[in-house]
Amino acid sequence: MSASIDPSQVNAASLQQLLDKQRTAFYQQGILGLKQRRNNLDKLQAMLKHNEQAIVDAISKDYGNRAHQETRLAELFLCFDGIKYARKKLSTWMRPQKRSVSIWFLGARNSVIPQPLGVVGIVVPWNYPLYLCISPLIGALAAGNRCMIKMAANSSNLCQLLHTLFAEQFAQDMITIVPGAKGSDFSALAFDHLVFTGSGNTGRQVMRAAADNLTPVTLELGGKSPTIIAPDYSIKKAAERLLFAKFLNAGQTCIAPDYVFVPAGKVDEFIAVAKTIVSARYPDISSNDYTSIIDDKAFMRLKSTLADAVALGAKATPLVPNSNTDNTTRKFAPTVVTDVSSDMRIMQEEIFGPLLPIMAYQHMHEVLDYINAHDRPLALYLFSNNKSLQADIINKTRSGGICLNDTTLHVGQHDLPFGGVGESGMGHYHGAEGFMAMSKLRPIFKQARYPSLSLLFPPYGKRFDAIMKIMLRC
Repeated sequence: MSASIDPSQVNAASLQQLLDKQRTAFYQQGILGLKQRRNNLDKLQAMLKHNEQAIVDAISKDYGNRAHQETRLAELFLCFDGIKYARKKLSTWMRPQKRSVSIWFLGARNSVIPQPLGVVGIVVPWNYPLYLCISPLIGALAAGNRCMIKMAANSSNLCQLLHTLFAEQFAQDMITIVPGAKGSDFSALAFDHLVFTGSGNTGRQVMRAAADNLTPVTLELGGKSPTIIAPDYSIKKAAERLLFAKFLNAGQTCIAPDYVFVPAGKVDEFIAVAKTIVSARYPDISSNDYTSIIDDKAFMRLKSTLADAVALGAKATPLVPNSNTDNTTRKFAPTVVTDVSSDMRIMQEEIFGPLLPIMAYQHMHEVLDYINAHDRPLALYLFSNNKSLQADIINKTRSGGICLNDTTLHVGQHDLPFGGVGESGMGHYHGAEGFMAMSKLRPIFKQARYPSLSLLFPPYGKRFDAIMKIMLRC
């Protein structure tokens, strides 16, 4: 299939050559039909299925230790499920849509057809490197596009593996994973669409580069996703659910609960319950069930963030007894942080690790005021059975998505769009919205055999005036 790429030879010029190669193939080979698109999805699924263990091992090696079960659940399963859903819905998504015609154009026909944009660029982060590569790729392939993919530097083992696997199954002018590509060179290419997942600061740079080419972008940028436990909801049940999502992947999840609002008077109960739950799930964080922080820089950032909070008056409470943070393995102990304030870094920056600040509140308006005074998050979580409160939170806040009585699970619902708003990103992908984001919905007007518009052709006179009088009256 495609030729191997030497990472040391990847530069702006070679990236441009790959883009030109894919764009030439796009025009020469024409728009792929339903059978070809399904075949690409089938090959993608088979490739992942036949190499599950190698993928799991490569990701764990990149992390230092990544729980294999977490990779299978949060990455492989979601990839397989997403491919299956897209394959099932593809014929419906591709179908031309009839649209109504103005009464003044009798006999004419309107329709729209989704057509592929061309070449899609995908920039993949390190935290869920398989799923955040494959998920946008599913939408791009379903829409009939070709793709160039840049993996994160921290995913070097997975990048090399996927580069080899894709080269065995797909022509280079269809899908290319580019090892060693610089982010600035990649985002400066004139893609027909660019999908970026990562930090807000890098997202701004990507968008500036894309603007030079008028390349449309989908940005998924994360942020500080709040969790609210309402007074009517069981502390134990809420803790069981939100703590799973918080400490999955050691908190290195863009939609992980970043901080939690707990009713005043129930904070001690929450901490006691959290200790019981987390120590049962991770009795020893040195085991392979608990994931390492990705690198030394991220590990030291978390230590510094916690030290800053404690120095400014916060209280840190480890949730697992006798499990100390380990510099060598980069295992960071699950910790709740109370008595936090807005001048602490832990409340200013996305945590992206196993630290969970707790904020006590007396009245729900305090919660709403706090959330709305800060950047719009990628996700918002509410634990409550009160339908009036649910409606209030939905209507009086803005976020990329919302989960009621659980957290993070909306990302795995293929019939829901996924994306941020404001500081947490722009655009959607997944499912039908992913297909449409990677397509041009092309309008087609077909004139009638005897167009009524001919009655308005010059020279203008009484007939024109009479018809216009009727038209303007409507």
